[in-house]
Amino acid sequence: MNAALQIPGACYLVGGAVRDALLGLSVSERDWVVVGTTPEAMQAAGFRAVGQDFPVFLHPQTQEEYALARTERKSAPGYHGFVFHADDNVTLEQDLQRRDLTINAIARAADGTLIDPCGGQKDLADKVLRHVSDAFIEDPVRVLRVARFAARLAPLGFSVAAETLALMRHMVASGEVDHLVPERVFREMSRALMHSARPSVFFETLRACGALARILPEVDALYGVPQRADYHPEVDTGIHTMMCVDAAARADAPLVVRYMALVHDLGKALTPPGEWPSHRMHETRGVPLVAAVGERLRVPTLFRALSAIHTREHLNVHRVRELKPSTLHDLLERLGGLRGPQRERFEWILLACEADARGRLGFETCAYPQTDYLRTAATLAQSIQARDVVADGYQGAAVGEQLRRRRIKALAAFKAGAGASIGNEGQ
Repeated sequence: MNAALQIPGACYLVGGAVRDALLGLSVSERDWVVVGTTPEAMQAAGFRAVGQDFPVFLHPQTQEEYALARTERKSAPGYHGFVFHADDNVTLEQDLQRRDLTINAIARAADGTLIDPCGGQKDLADKVLRHVSDAFIEDPVRVLRVARFAARLAPLGFSVAAETLALMRHMVASGEVDHLVPERVFREMSRALMHSARPSVFFETLRACGALARILPEVDALYGVPQRADYHPEVDTGIHTMMCVDAAARADAPLVVRYMALVHDLGKALTPPGEWPSHRMHETRGVPLVAAVGERLRVPTLFRALSAIHTREHLNVHRVRELKPSTLHDLLERLGGLRGPQRERFEWILLACEADARGRLGFETCAYPQTDYLRTAATLAQSIQARDVVADGYQGAAVGEQLRRRRIKALAAFKAGAGASIGNEGQ
């Protein structure tokens, strides 16, 4: 808080900043509640109004959010269906009572005093995620938030209270969860994928309350689908998928890689049971499902494109040592490994393949030499440029044909020489 700025009313630090400080975690952002004032008084003091649905203001120096204490009333389905009331008569306790979880309903006064009307400190000590009141069921986003907090705090031993999970199941059964908008689903999922050591807990929590089948039915359908135990000792495809997203998190991979790890095996849910535990052509079957998820959740265009490539090509990457030089060349081209501006995307696909290989029981730290093999092959092929071909007198379409021929020849020499010393892991 900036002492030079006079804040009208009583000001309290609330929410995640208080929770994380009590847990000994780093605090990345701070939110404030102001009691006993009006929007006009806040603006007169120099705060900038930014809230559309209820009064929220930005501090002119820190840019931190200051919201007026408020209450809310459900008026329609979904998380937009609320009427908010904020004036100088709303108390801090009333504001805290409308929050989702007890651990998020603790406030701290300027002198350090904690205001905790919902028992959040006890639940922090007991490592429990518990709803504040039955009003929890009015906002479907809270299902996603609980799952996200479960994932983020799983390393500390937190779990969802049985009665809270029961309310979440009720929200699924009543259809409240069906009112979630795609952008909010993807945003909460992205935060869970990026800010959790074990993002799998997010999806497992949604599955435990039945929400995964509504939000990501393509992922939910993977559970109970067996795979070959020699390649996948964990057997269950759903479990494998969760191990993959956790492997991507362990590698500190960017969000796009974690997303690729989540959707790469969707095609296995379409394998006829009579063919189990084999999954021939699952990579081809999976591409339309990946596209459908991307369209429904309005996933960024880059994520859609790379997840489609990874889904289609991940088996080719796993068995790259078996490919003949021309097939290796064409794979590199499809992965973006032969185009300089796309090398970063190429690296992301390799990281996702690595997460797939390590998302298996007993293989969490296995070597994955395919990555170095493909990097070396791509660098070698890229060293042969079109300008070299043009310098030798080729023109038009003959340039591309000759460039491919020369690169394949170089890859053949690579496979026979240095490439032969780089191992390979089956998948």
